[in-house]
Amino acid sequence: MSDIRKRAIAGLKAGDSFTLARTFTEDETLSFGDISRDQNPVHYSDEFAQAKNLKGKICHGLLVGGMITEVGGQIGWLASGMNFRFRRPVYFGDTITCVFTITEVDERNRARAEAILSNQHGEPVIDAWLTGVLPGPREQQVMSALVSEQKTEPSD
Repeated sequence: MSDIRKRAIAGLKAGDSFTLARTFTEDETLSFGDISRDQNPVHYSDEFAQAKNLKGKICHGLLVGGMITEVGGQIGWLASGMNFRFRRPVYFGDTITCVFTITEVDERNRARAEAILSNQHGEPVIDAWLTGVLPGPREQQVMSALVSEQKTEPSD
């Protein structure tokens, strides 16, 4: 069980922050393009990317922005809105760090969060603003039971 899931089971509040990192590959970008059907040549052609004044082919912005869903999935966040500002390109081999911070939670567990995704040079590549619903006590109990079931299943 991840530390993020443990914290969600214990209960979340404004100010809670989660950090994760990931290195993006060309294979992931090609797979994302197949799934999303985004065939923009900036992801597939060095010549086209250079014509756009880029150093080379770049990752899909939503593939990189999807890092927020790793955090959201671990905490059981039910998304209702996402807004992205794409600031810099992400090249194959770049390592991106995502810092996801819950900024507000109301009495019905509706929440707001922001995420800053930065490359290995500390340069922000994406800013994101999110709205959604955090798990309440019943959902926390279910997540805890699911984690317990995973611990008791035999491994192959």
